[in-house]
Amino acid sequence: MKTKDENTEDHILNAAENVFQRKGMDGARMQEIADEAGINKAMLHYYYRSKRFLFEAVFTKAFSLIAPEINRVLNEDTGLFQKIENFTHSYITFMQKHPYLPNFVIQELNRDADFIKVLQAKKGFPDFRKFQAQVEKEVQDGTIKPIKAEQLFIHLLSLNIFPFLAAPLIKGFLKIDDSEYKHLMEERKEEITGILINYIQVKE
Repeated sequence: MKTKDENTEDHILNAAENVFQRKGMDGARMQEIADEAGINKAMLHYYYRSKRFLFEAVFTKAFSLIAPEINRVLNEDTGLFQKIENFTHSYITFMQKHPYLPNFVIQELNRDADFIKVLQAKKGFPDFRKFQAQVEKEVQDGTIKPIKAEQLFIHLLSLNIFPFLAAPLIKGFLKIDDSEYKHLMEERKEEITGILINYIQVKE
């Protein structure tokens, strides 16, 4: 009986990731993935018997890169303002290393919204409750302006995610190259932190 080789499986996942990034789930073909991996289609089907199973493995791998990082920052024992700064710095640094992830994750979640339920069941999925309790306490103590934790979290995600989702558009509008864009994203770390803290901070 054949046994699956871990290196071959990783090689297939990397090849499939490249194809899914280019074509999406619907546009990708198993033969194209096999060609990218340098194996025959029968070997590909031995490891993943359908495109759906292969896609779920690739998507779960991609999501697992970012979800634990978000969860770590949301649940660390720091003040709210420091948490906003840490989240922004950590997210932008991470996305500069994996720029394809936001488009890949959001595009496919929009295509199959129910897949979020599969992800929610996995270890490391972001737990919002500690952040929510922290925001509610800060509002109650009068240290920040009244705001729902859900709204603040959406602001935090939106300001961080959009520049990576719209990178080609931003580069086109501003007429900047990749190097200038990267520098702009570094500046965004302080910009986003300042915007959000100034927005919620109670001024004396």
